[in-house]
Amino acid sequence: MLKKVQPKVWWAALAVLVILSVSWGLVRKNRSEPEERVINAKKIAKLDPVPVKNPDPATALKISKIEDIFRRKKRAGFNGNVLIVQKGQILYENSFGFAHLRDKDSLTSNSRFQLASLSKPFTAIAILKLIQEGRVSLDDSVQRFFPDFPYHGVTVDMLLSHRSGLPNYIYSFPDSVRRGRKFPDNMTILDWYAKVIPTPTPYNRPGRSFNYCNTNYCVLAAIVEKITGEDFGKYLNAQIFAPLGMLNTFLVTDTSSAALQFRTAGHQYGRRLEKDYFDDVVGDKGLYSTTGDIYRFYNGLTSGLLLDKKLLDEAFKPRSFERAGIRNYGYGFRMHTKPDNTPRFLYHGGWWKGYNTMLWVCPEDEAVIIVLGNSYNRSTYDLRELLEVIHGEGKIEDIEKEI
Repeated sequence: MLKKVQPKVWWAALAVLVILSVSWGLVRKNRSEPEERVINAKKIAKLDPVPVKNPDPATALKISKIEDIFRRKKRAGFNGNVLIVQKGQILYENSFGFAHLRDKDSLTSNSRFQLASLSKPFTAIAILKLIQEGRVSLDDSVQRFFPDFPYHGVTVDMLLSHRSGLPNYIYSFPDSVRRGRKFPDNMTILDWYAKVIPTPTPYNRPGRSFNYCNTNYCVLAAIVEKITGEDFGKYLNAQIFAPLGMLNTFLVTDTSSAALQFRTAGHQYGRRLEKDYFDDVVGDKGLYSTTGDIYRFYNGLTSGLLLDKKLLDEAFKPRSFERAGIRNYGYGFRMHTKPDNTPRFLYHGGWWKGYNTMLWVCPEDEAVIIVLGNSYNRSTYDLRELLEVIHGEGKIEDIEKEI
């Protein structure tokens, strides 16, 4: 009977089977792996600022004042890169000093700096993307991902907003624990917390108050790896860096030739600082990037290329009201708030082993300040005079001299 079946029928049946097989494979892939975001090249090009052409007298005066401020910062020891943009136009961009002080190799706009805690906004957005995809929830406990984690009642929301009460991993473990692998990673830290006796004392009960702590973002990066099955750096590259054209941003643990190119070294008191014991713990720190890539990140984020507006608004929502004042914290972003508790300024700084970093944004004035230094110098954080130039005198009377 089979021999009597027409060849056309056989071919049709085979075609149906192929279609069903391909469809099933796609369904399985979509269930297990998020679709990489493909962003139009024209949109990426629009993320970059443009030079000011033929500035009007007011803008020319503003530029002149900024140049004078950084001449003085250089004399005060600032060694690093600067990018200042307003309304999509570059008011100021410059490099001061060297990538390696001993080698006297001049910094350029391509020089990559360790972002230190300025890495935290990137970690927050990575988690929020997983939340947007439905793979993680703000109410998830850490035990959903790491059942042996000894601190109960800590949720993803608390980690993002520094309300977990967790102790800082950098100070949590006695020397007797620090054996075996020379440089621990995030999973090592989670394993230590699960096994060390006695369990390090938490700073506070979960959710009770704001307490800035690096452990929160170490755990968040570990959650990204656990839920995606990917290295944290690879996930960041696939979901944030590559879609935004951030070709100069890499995690410290990436030792490829592309990642090591243009990488600077951190210095303090004129001396290069060698690799730190906790350097390979990431999420709370660990990204190397440029001023241009950081601008692309912020511009792409606020243009809706990574998160929908509702979820982005959650990142910029103040979540710490225990102490009266203008300072607050959202999800991965510090902020100064208005009387109605909406953010007036968004920012995050960082310090780690000779690196000083700052991203400062005024959404209303469409101004973005990025300062990256690789030779420890407090002037990186002294922005008051600069803010007066950009926003106008008398408009920042409540901003501290040192942010």
